[in-house]
Amino acid sequence: MKYKKIVIKIGTSVLAKKDRRIDKDIIENIASQVSDLLDKGIKVILVSSGAISAGRGILNMTSSSLSDLQAMASVGQSELMRLYSEAFKKRNYLVGQILLTQEDFNDRQRYLNIKYTINALLSEKITPIVNENDSVSTEEIKCGDNDRLSGLVADLSDADCLIMLTDVKGLYDKNDRVVPLVEDITEDIEKLVGRKWLVFTKGGMATKIEAAKRAIHSGIGCFIAQGTKPNIILDVLNSKGTYTYFKAKPIKEKAKKRWIAYSSKVKGKIIVDAGAKNALIGKHKSLLASGIVAKEGNFKAGDVIAISDAKGEFARGLTNYSSKEIERIKGLKTNEIESALGYKDHDEVVHRDNLVILYGEKL
Repeated sequence: MKYKKIVIKIGTSVLAKKDRRIDKDIIENIASQVSDLLDKGIKVILVSSGAISAGRGILNMTSSSLSDLQAMASVGQSELMRLYSEAFKKRNYLVGQILLTQEDFNDRQRYLNIKYTINALLSEKITPIVNENDSVSTEEIKCGDNDRLSGLVADLSDADCLIMLTDVKGLYDKNDRVVPLVEDITEDIEKLVGRKWLVFTKGGMATKIEAAKRAIHSGIGCFIAQGTKPNIILDVLNSKGTYTYFKAKPIKEKAKKRWIAYSSKVKGKIIVDAGAKNALIGKHKSLLASGIVAKEGNFKAGDVIAISDAKGEFARGLTNYSSKEIERIKGLKTNEIESALGYKDHDEVVHRDNLVILYGEKL
């Protein structure tokens, strides 16, 4: 196989039976397939949903309140890991649990620490099993869904393949036929996401398309396939069976810039004039205070912010100044910043090394 490091996302719709309890046979089937890959020296990371569903089955709870869902996740995550651990031990392999929230991706050092932990586990032939930390997460710190999380993990771990397993065979076209290959995610492709929606997942096909978009722009090929089909992982990797493959694009940005563009949460917005936009896009310059018209939101130095003009967002970057400071220095020349603030830590509001042009891409 041409792939050396693979991220496999397993949706709740794959793991849950009709009564929404976790299907032990499915987990054992997945563990067996992954173990076959490990035997070949291929590194595998699992991003697995199912904690809330497992907890709901154990506790026999029907509530959907945040506190009850968090309780279900707390109980269910332990059960989920027990099932994975027992399944992998049958092939003499170990698994390691990693629970994350969006806050872990917002901070660059914490982001890198995730990478180091995953690499340490993989070096010992231990399969990391990643999930959203639903027992503590709220809307403010959620990654959003495990489709997005799988794309983030694939990028930070330098994977060369992402497989998203769900309860349908792939992306369906207007005639209910699976699209085998997607060269580029265009508006026509995005219009197909309303077809064959999923049963148990949060976002359905739409979130998978967004995850695929991020993956392919990070140079990672992406598959969507039916996870309940026996040997589907091995079939996909051997170009057998039915699935949708999203072709990877050449990597244009370095890892840090991809983190700015895709992984971290935008904390605010800076609005610039036409001259500043032209300097950023056409001349690859840094953003200076003189080109700033306004700011939106409250943010601090070091946060990721959106950069927009009247037409909308076109870039993202790490700001060297807080929202309060920008309110005082917007429109000023660089040599006037110290007089306005009483100090000047940086000439640039956003340095070009910490700035990513999005070219109108939807993120």
